[in-house]
Amino acid sequence: MAPPMVSHGIAVMAMDYDIAPKGDMDVMVAQVRRSIAAVCRLYPQNTGVYLCGHSAGAHLVAMTLCTDWSQHRVTPGIRGAVLVSGVYDLLPIIDTYVNDELKMSREVALKNSPLQYVGSMGAGTCPMVIVVAEHDSPEFHRQSQRYFQRLKESGLSASYVQIDGTDHFDVIEKLSQEDYVLTQLLVKMRLGLSEI
Repeated sequence: MAPPMVSHGIAVMAMDYDIAPKGDMDVMVAQVRRSIAAVCRLYPQNTGVYLCGHSAGAHLVAMTLCTDWSQHRVTPGIRGAVLVSGVYDLLPIIDTYVNDELKMSREVALKNSPLQYVGSMGAGTCPMVIVVAEHDSPEFHRQSQRYFQRLKESGLSASYVQIDGTDHFDVIEKLSQEDYVLTQLLVKMRLGLSEI
């Protein structure tokens, strides 16, 4: 995904984090927050941070948007976020095979569910685009629509995009293509174009 972004003057950082069972949900969220803070300290000349995450990454982006950055002694200047095929309520996962590795309790799932924080995000929160693939599972569609609705109800700047002809995997894999709708969406967001 880097070449199409870099060709428009956008620096790209792909971050990693400990996945289960090595990392629990609290650890994963903390690692992503610390990574963003570290990048902002290393590159203070940046003109804005734009976040994009897919699936579990979309969940982590959503949790990042709820961060009290004073604890990290940095103001990252997050100017936009694209959340692709994400999970925003972890409670339904508790009783599925996915939780075999995550080992989340109800308390941990609630603490790490972005839906729990929408009301406290505040008017200064960056514009967000909630994206789903046409052929994502019904649960990804349900969670994305619910998160989007809660954002709008809270008066936050959010839009909802379904990318037709894509599934849960190629919706993000096609970011390597310059003319792909999601690539163009990210470029337009960075360029500050109002029609996304």
